[in-house]
Amino acid sequence: MVERIEDLNLPNAVIGRLIKEALPESASVSKEARAAIARAASVFAIFVTSSSTALAHKQNHKTITAKDILQTLTELDFESFVPSLTQDLEVYRKVVKEKKESKASKKDSSTVENANASSTAAAAEEAAE
Repeated sequence: MVERIEDLNLPNAVIGRLIKEALPESASVSKEARAAIARAASVFAIFVTSSSTALAHKQNHKTITAKDILQTLTELDFESFVPSLTQDLEVYRKVVKEKKESKASKKDSSTVENANASSTAAAAEEAAE
């Protein structure tokens, strides 16, 4: 599993970015406070994950889904987080879908271009004969 408890902490760069985005530019946060926030965030993530795992297990699921996380947050009295997380989840799913469609259309267009290039080369060979 985990060798050291520190391995469960979120990356300091991520925590620093979150703190910077959440506070006004004039605010400063001590190194000790950053460490405390990082630890609290890690503990919260582990707690929600553990609770969601238990919920999924009760429902005979092996995989935790976003629905499980949202339901867990509601059960743990963090229901005020659910609307904004639901909205962020919809945006995330939309971005993933658009990337997938973009990748598929690029693949389709390159396939069409390759087919056109092949037919043009074949026509050139026939004309040369």
